[in-house]
Amino acid sequence: MLQRIDNIFRLGIKELFSLRYDLFLVFLIVYFLSFGVYQASQSGVDVENAAIAIVDEDRSTLSGRIHDALLEPYFKPPDVISVNEIDLAMDNGLYSFVIDIPPDFQEDLLAQRRPDVQINVDATAMSIAGMGAGYIQNIISDEIGEFLRYSDQDQAADIVIRAKFNPNLESIWFQSVMEIINNIAILAIILTGAAVIREREHGTIEHLLAMPLRPFDIMLAKIWANGLVIMVAATASLYLVVQMLLNVPIAGSIPLFLVGMMAFLFSVTSLGIFLATIAHSMPQFGLLAIPVFLAMMMLSGVYTPMDSMPAILRYVMYFSPSTHFVSYAQAVLFRDAGIDVVWRDFILLVFTGSLFFIAALLRFRKSITVEQS
Repeated sequence: MLQRIDNIFRLGIKELFSLRYDLFLVFLIVYFLSFGVYQASQSGVDVENAAIAIVDEDRSTLSGRIHDALLEPYFKPPDVISVNEIDLAMDNGLYSFVIDIPPDFQEDLLAQRRPDVQINVDATAMSIAGMGAGYIQNIISDEIGEFLRYSDQDQAADIVIRAKFNPNLESIWFQSVMEIINNIAILAIILTGAAVIREREHGTIEHLLAMPLRPFDIMLAKIWANGLVIMVAATASLYLVVQMLLNVPIAGSIPLFLVGMMAFLFSVTSLGIFLATIAHSMPQFGLLAIPVFLAMMMLSGVYTPMDSMPAILRYVMYFSPSTHFVSYAQAVLFRDAGIDVVWRDFILLVFTGSLFFIAALLRFRKSITVEQS
């Protein structure tokens, strides 16, 4: 038993040396978990420094309050233009939003005539159009409510919204951590898959089988070696890029997150080996891995909550390790959850990892048998 453990350890060291000389894969690891995380977190859909103008046909106290409430960093200082300039300004793309406050707006409001405020939106700026219009609508509603001060025209109660775990609703807090999870999955599948195909293309699997090694030992060595590299790089990315460079606060326990990452890496590295046993070359492996990446990224709860998906799709994605790791990571890092809260996700990570490992081991043994014959 000790000899087998020593063989697995030494074979893993061999994998680390092989990766060291594969400069392209080293570049991918560094890029995905440094610049890739930073760039993805900066390309959010938050409204920031949006160009806005106001057509103030009322010139009242209330219209002035609305003008002063459009603050940075969401909007640039509003420009005041005339009603005749709206079409030309929007056609030339000078503003993303133009608010037209009609004449006698304040007077009509006090007289309960329910006046309309027109918000012109440049919908070619899809990333901020809908969200920015919602911000403006909320700002105008809040200013009207403050102005009326619980008169008969206003509602009888205030609606107070408190956002937990991310009070300013900054997408960079969420996207940076989720991007690390996405990139961990991509790198784990690529590295282990490339390691298996590299052995096959170089004809070194036969050499390994001539040694006192079993397919189980070869697989386990590739999993721990590549998983270790990704875990070290992801941990450095979490500290250096997310916490230090992007200044994203981590509320929960990073060691507990790393424990879950180990289980997640066990799952996705096994999946990478499974895909490599199906493909016969690196191009085939790449084409096979792309839809797997996309499904794991788009349907695991990173971009769309699981509750918003069709029921059958939800059930299918329960067999994806990324679904459980996203839930685990969000609970631990954002909500400071302990093991008493996330134990179910951890168990499911180990369970899905075991399924992929067994499937990959069966396929790996079969592929070796075919090659030997």
